[in-house]
Amino acid sequence: METVAPPRKIDPKAFLAAAATVVLWASAFAGIRAGLQSYSPASVALLRYLIASLALGLYALVARMPLPRVRDLPGIILVGFLGFTVYNVALNAGEVAVSAGVASFLVASAPIYMVILAILLFKERLNSLGWLGIALSFSGVGLISLATDTGFNLNSYALLVLLAALVQAGYSVGQKPYLKRYGALPFTAYAVWAGTILLLIFLPGLIREIKTATPGSTLAVVYMGLFPGAIGYASWSFVLSRLPASVAGSFLYLVPAVAVLIAWLWLGEIPPVSSVMGGVLVVIGVVVVNKRGR
Repeated sequence: METVAPPRKIDPKAFLAAAATVVLWASAFAGIRAGLQSYSPASVALLRYLIASLALGLYALVARMPLPRVRDLPGIILVGFLGFTVYNVALNAGEVAVSAGVASFLVASAPIYMVILAILLFKERLNSLGWLGIALSFSGVGLISLATDTGFNLNSYALLVLLAALVQAGYSVGQKPYLKRYGALPFTAYAVWAGTILLLIFLPGLIREIKTATPGSTLAVVYMGLFPGAIGYASWSFVLSRLPASVAGSFLYLVPAVAVLIAWLWLGEIPPVSSVMGGVLVVIGVVVVNKRGR
């Protein structure tokens, strides 16, 4: 007689945490645009992660988080440099002229570059659907990068956001051995602290700008440090501890759509139709690669 496996129980707390993470991370794209009204891209990155570092530091003290091993410090510093220093400065600089929704679509292409890195470094293979997904995503990225308000021209600011997506892929691949060793939240804290220390070269500019910044811009950056930064990563670590990675990762496909909605409500931004079409191609390509490509 055939035995039927019992259905997997739904974990409402994990699904609520996943939904909260999506909303928090999606809101960061609009928060960057709000912060840039008074701050330079580098100052937005530094102030945001000073706040996040402080919040994670308080958590580390309460939870008695152990320090990383000395031999792992060079790798952690490199990964933090990619994932928090370069990523945030490039993304913020791109959002000087790229709307929050469009930026979120470009960043959503990061998993495609992760797959390409895995092919080059770990000899992973894709089937024909996987290569089709990559082609769809690249088509979407090209459409977004060429779309401007006046027609189709190369958008250099979109290329900066694309650089952010590329280094985010490098961060995601580089963190894998450390995640196994330390866990998601402790390693994220180490990488945030490393990236923030490297951002301190921009401290003189931040001190000058904070004196003349509007309260709204400052609050937007503080919000990003506390909520999409510290709380968002904490909630995502909780999600990964309660849900399979494939299920948890599926929630991230919703980030661009939520980012567009939040940018419209917060900033009144409506991305060009051509950029939305390109963004849809990016997300479809990522879904195809992750679900059917290997």
